[in-house]
Amino acid sequence: MSFTGFPVTALDFYDDLEMDNTKSYWDAHKHVYAESVKAPMSALCAELEPEFGPAKIFRPYRDVRFAKDKTPYKNHQGAFVGVGPSTGYYVEVSPRGVRVGAGFYEASGPRLVAIRAGMADEKTGRRLQRLVTAYDGDGWDVGGEQLKTAPRGYAVDHPRIDLLRRKQLFVGRGYGFDDVIHSPDLTERVRSDWRALRPLVEWVATRVEG
Repeated sequence: MSFTGFPVTALDFYDDLEMDNTKSYWDAHKHVYAESVKAPMSALCAELEPEFGPAKIFRPYRDVRFAKDKTPYKNHQGAFVGVGPSTGYYVEVSPRGVRVGAGFYEASGPRLVAIRAGMADEKTGRRLQRLVTAYDGDGWDVGGEQLKTAPRGYAVDHPRIDLLRRKQLFVGRGYGFDDVIHSPDLTERVRSDWRALRPLVEWVATRVEG
């Protein structure tokens, strides 16, 4: 199956799911999810796979065991191409359209220590700072969970303290309802943006792999 774009019914499906996040709604519309959401997402990922690698298409079900919100279904469909632990490229479709991004979404223990060491290093840290500054200047969204204070072992006046406080770092942008999301041209748009984000992904992967 070749990718032809996400149909309008995919966005309508998630619009309605946000209003009625119940098993009865899901059971009555699971064919819409399969045909209008999962199938085109699988096709999109298949077209990107030769360059970026295979994607994990996330399950539509939420893990509600420890959540206050007990709604059973996610209000978006995401796919992730991993190039390291919790590091890689992301694309999703939701009621707000299509969004892409990349970075690291979780790092703890030795991995976070290694990433912070790279941030603190004068050469590699400056390179990451230049990347993040450039993405921000080009209109990308720079996000991720941050500590409120300096991490242990680093001075609060470190020149890259804003980076060092990060427990996550991801960069992304939304396409919203641009006509491109409904066309085969979306493949090239995602491919181009993932290429632009490759230096960030490679920076993180290099730190984690040592």
